[in-house]
Amino acid sequence: MQPRNMSMSGVVDLAAVKAAGEARQKAEQARAEAARNGGGGGAAPSSLVIDVDEAGFERDVLQRSAEVPVVIDFWAEWCEPCKQLGPLLERLALQYNGRFLLAKVDVDANQMLMQQFGIQGIPAVFAVVAGQALPLFQGAAPEAQIRETLDQLIQVAEERFGLTGIAVDAEAGTGPAEAAEVPAGPYDALLEAAARALDANDFGGAVQAYKNVLVDDPGNTEAKLGLAQAELLARVQGLDPQQVRKDAAENPADVAAQIAAADLDLVGGHVEDAFGRLVETVRRTAGDDRDAARVRLLELFEVIGGDDPRVAPARAALARVLF
Repeated sequence: MQPRNMSMSGVVDLAAVKAAGEARQKAEQARAEAARNGGGGGAAPSSLVIDVDEAGFERDVLQRSAEVPVVIDFWAEWCEPCKQLGPLLERLALQYNGRFLLAKVDVDANQMLMQQFGIQGIPAVFAVVAGQALPLFQGAAPEAQIRETLDQLIQVAEERFGLTGIAVDAEAGTGPAEAAEVPAGPYDALLEAAARALDANDFGGAVQAYKNVLVDDPGNTEAKLGLAQAELLARVQGLDPQQVRKDAAENPADVAAQIAAADLDLVGGHVEDAFGRLVETVRRTAGDDRDAARVRLLELFEVIGGDDPRVAPARAALARVLF
């Protein structure tokens, strides 16, 4: 069976290119932070390659795909090309260090999954991103081609959904170690000043203080979260909530009105409403308007934090309207 190139051009909206630099930078900052922290609390390298069956597919693949791209290797013991491809994919999963998760599916034991993916022959490799399946390639492809395809997949996941992968703790599973004392960070004074500015409703001052931290420490989690929150509060300051909601209700095609209403929804604690409004705006728009709504939705994800249980379903909903 000859390998088959699978273009990602059908997945990437060309309008998203404008936001690519910013999204990629944020993703790299998150991974750099995890590396600086020594991977504490991260996943063990051994967990980057997992065996998946039909019973655990939703948990191990669909749910995990809301935080990291999941590459699926459909294989069988009797398949000679599989014996070449499988070890290569496992090695790449470790080398990519959490940028994707490799799920191995034995087709002989999981015929239903093979049928659901429409697989005619193996090895076959798919990816699942935010709940959506993408064919990658078929056959024992050369390493250079696989790396190129994986790089495209990771770029799509970062630019479209803000998925930065999972932190990997290189020391995980190696045995107990003494906890080291963590010295006070060099940015405590700036972070405290930013917090005081927020308390005083000086959102411009808070934004600048958080940016000052991020200039020298781009991966500072507290500063990134604080900046997202301060920018949101600055945007809604001075808005007339009644007028904003009236404009959004009367002009569903007005992207700026929908974005402003979503900001107010989030500030008011109506998180699902904010996410749903922007997902629907993405669904019915195109070009720059679609990209503006998508980018704002990713920004709102950052405001409440990627660990919030409401983010994963919203990412999946965003994937459904984009693909």
